[in-house]
Amino acid sequence: MNTIPTTFNDALPSYTAVGGNERLASTGLSAVLLNRGGRYPRRTLFQELEKAGFDYVISIESSRERYDVEELSGRFPFVRFILLSEDISPGEQINLAVSELSGPLFFVLWNDLRIITGGGASRMAERLHLSQEELQKTEGNGSAFKRLCTVPVMQNARCETLPTLIAPAVKANMVKTLVFVPLKEGLHSLYPFDGVGIYDRDRFIRLGGFDGTLKNPHWQLMDFGFRACLWGEEISVTQLVKLSYDGEVPATDSTPEANYRRFYLKNLAPVFRGDYAHLPLRRFPGYFIRSGADPFSAWEEFTAARSWVKTTRYRFRNDARAITDLWEDIEA
Repeated sequence: MNTIPTTFNDALPSYTAVGGNERLASTGLSAVLLNRGGRYPRRTLFQELEKAGFDYVISIESSRERYDVEELSGRFPFVRFILLSEDISPGEQINLAVSELSGPLFFVLWNDLRIITGGGASRMAERLHLSQEELQKTEGNGSAFKRLCTVPVMQNARCETLPTLIAPAVKANMVKTLVFVPLKEGLHSLYPFDGVGIYDRDRFIRLGGFDGTLKNPHWQLMDFGFRACLWGEEISVTQLVKLSYDGEVPATDSTPEANYRRFYLKNLAPVFRGDYAHLPLRRFPGYFIRSGADPFSAWEEFTAARSWVKTTRYRFRNDARAITDLWEDIEA
């Protein structure tokens, strides 16, 4: 079993970076463009991002389709193309893009999404800055921005608002999610739908980014969102930025498998007491019975997670038992 990462990007994949040496603007907000495949009009897409005024654009290219990178890098010198040696998960792609950026904010987008309202990169970034009064309340110990991740409203190709607000429901150590249409400003979401949102880079790195050992995108997002919530970070929606999918909304696979087992051990199994969390040995028998793994593999998985929880124990602010009640209090 792969070791659970305890630091951000402790194992970068092999890649080549092309272009992106010129800053387009100085807003503090860059764009990270993930590519889902398909023959989208890339020149038009980069022109739209140029018009929006992002400082830089990081475009993650698949390990196959690269026929126009040289031409596009000449036309759009603010775009850095990341050429992957092999395909990696969306969370790993975001982590990699963040390692190529230095600005304080980044907006994760897909090539089948369009920004339809928002006011441009400068206006988006401006809305996320803490006021002077809010900064004073942080006593200089926090970020200059409001939260870990700000999630836009999203709609399908028929202009219908999508239920992209995700709330956790935990019962008898089983987890599920409830989805809602975001109807007002500032509602909390467990994780950014499809990974899309404006992230505070420093907070993202301190959180450890996405766990690259989780290859299933659903459980990767669930792990990120639960960890953020357990460690006291905030993900919430804004009505002031709206995106639209060009085609079908991507489906997710939430089948409980090996990725779920790691998610469970990292997020649902730890117990919070006093000012830290721990993964008690009494959790192992139940985990082993439900895991379907052989005793050696189950113990290896359990002890790896126990070690990770011990290393990060003082980052926890609560445990999974408290999350649903806490969520209900927040949304009340």
